[in-house]
Amino acid sequence: MKTPPDAPKKRAGRNRTLTLSPAECAEWEKTLLHPASPLRPEDAADRLIHGDLRDVAPLLPDNFADLLIVDPPYNLDKEFNGRRFSALDDDGYLQYLGSWLDALRHCLKPDASIYLCGDWRSSAAGYLALSRRFKVRNRIVWQREKGRGAARNWKNCTEDIWFATVADDYHFDVDAVKQLRRVIAPYRENGSPKDWSETPDGRFRLTCPSNFWDDLTVPFWSMPENTDHPTQKPEKLVAKLILASSRPGDLVFDPFMGSGTVPVVARKLGRRFCGVEIDREYCCLAAARLARAANDRGIQGYRDGVFLERNCRLSKDPPAVK
Repeated sequence: MKTPPDAPKKRAGRNRTLTLSPAECAEWEKTLLHPASPLRPEDAADRLIHGDLRDVAPLLPDNFADLLIVDPPYNLDKEFNGRRFSALDDDGYLQYLGSWLDALRHCLKPDASIYLCGDWRSSAAGYLALSRRFKVRNRIVWQREKGRGAARNWKNCTEDIWFATVADDYHFDVDAVKQLRRVIAPYRENGSPKDWSETPDGRFRLTCPSNFWDDLTVPFWSMPENTDHPTQKPEKLVAKLILASSRPGDLVFDPFMGSGTVPVVARKLGRRFCGVEIDREYCCLAAARLARAANDRGIQGYRDGVFLERNCRLSKDPPAVK
């Protein structure tokens, strides 16, 4: 017998994926904002907006966002809870990116920073769209530790994030995103460790962050941050962007919010937030995750102000090495 298409998924007993019943969705929907007229900064702060970005963008306040984090549909055929994004030709996708970047320009403060996510198909268009409007600073490549193999091509296991700023005056806090790395060649100076610490868990050093990130885990069924959103980003990834390019109390804006990872991490890290999402169910998942974040500010792989290597476990606090 076939399972009805609307039947709930059967999940393992230890599966921690966040799901909502229709009744729970109805309750969380009451917390969402549905703007019909221009918003003031105080109206948009710490709110989740349910609506089409094309309709919402003109209603957003001017100069209210300190940091823009954008994870739009990549240029491939993909379904999002019944809504389908169809791949465009290169020029069409470039125009698509530019259309909403232009619509959101008025929301950004003069010293704001922007991060734009993409895969190998969409990354070139992302660079062009940003470079024609802002100052591109770098490209981050992050490693996805899972992905399908390919018999006649290279396995695709990385994605890109373009870093740009509105102007030359911008905030970047390198000390907030240091990474703890295991020392392979433990150099000594006069018999003492040079820039590393000996701990019960091994030898570690704090390093400056590079533009290649190999310490991330894509959310999966045993992680409490996991949802059924098909392209959910890790909270740890978003934490790096927020800590590097915003200050406590700054406003972080996500116009393609999905299941709410950016607003959730912003709340956990003491920032204000605003998110826009067209899908009602994803909005409700974001609202539920935000409520959890009020009591649980933990971020997997981030501990006591330090980012840990993937699958790294420490018995004590990270060593204070500079």
